[in-house]
Amino acid sequence: MPLHAIDRANGLFHEHHEADAGKPTFVFFNALSGNLGMWRATIAPALEADGFGTLLWNYRGQQDSPVDDRTEISARQIADDGMALLDALRPARPVYVGMSIGGLFALDAHLGGRRAAAMLLINTLRIDSPRLRWVNAATHRAALVGGGRLLRDLYGPLIFGERFQEARFPTMLAPEPYEPLSSAHVDARLLAAGATADWAVDYESVEVPVTILTGLQDRVFYDEQVVDRLSRRFADARRVNVAEAAHMLPVETPDDVIGACRELAGRIA
Repeated sequence: MPLHAIDRANGLFHEHHEADAGKPTFVFFNALSGNLGMWRATIAPALEADGFGTLLWNYRGQQDSPVDDRTEISARQIADDGMALLDALRPARPVYVGMSIGGLFALDAHLGGRRAAAMLLINTLRIDSPRLRWVNAATHRAALVGGGRLLRDLYGPLIFGERFQEARFPTMLAPEPYEPLSSAHVDARLLAAGATADWAVDYESVEVPVTILTGLQDRVFYDEQVVDRLSRRFADARRVNVAEAAHMLPVETPDDVIGACRELAGRIA
């Protein structure tokens, strides 16, 4: 199992596919929930078939990435882990692809000196606000009360588009009791890390090409005024909107993500 060892108790599971000569490597940054399987299912194989490289990795506490009980999982720690992995593997001509808060970790890596050739931010752009703090706290609280199933039942209609909802709704709201998570559970610790994120990003210093991919049916994080305002702060940003999907674009409409990656590769060719 490919593991970047941090110390004897902590490490980062990853998969690194080398790029063909002259082609970029897409480096994927996960959301806090889930794991690299979201990219591995459809998106990474399509890009690898084109000769592009890929680097997929799981944060400490995500599947197959061990974390000890004493380590605080925080946004700063995840960003630092990403930079350490980039330093160790040195992917060729990296293009960062960040899903949700993963886009913030990608921005941190670029502004922290691990410079990308381009960036794709998927439903990332947001500002610190009472609403965001409430969402973060409520998400963590729901996990403590009813685990992942309660989170899916509560937030599914908000983070998935209507087409995906229609297909999945019959399997939701099962009659079995919800199972709470302890605050020490790694999934709860990962969710708690969302509240530690610093969204005051120096967007003006990101001079590389950026694509901002937005699912317009996202009812949790999408705010058109915020996305428009922050998009304009980049030196070279293009917006791509997906009208028929919501927050989870790599799952709902992976072809849109693949197309955005290919378009970015063309911009830096």
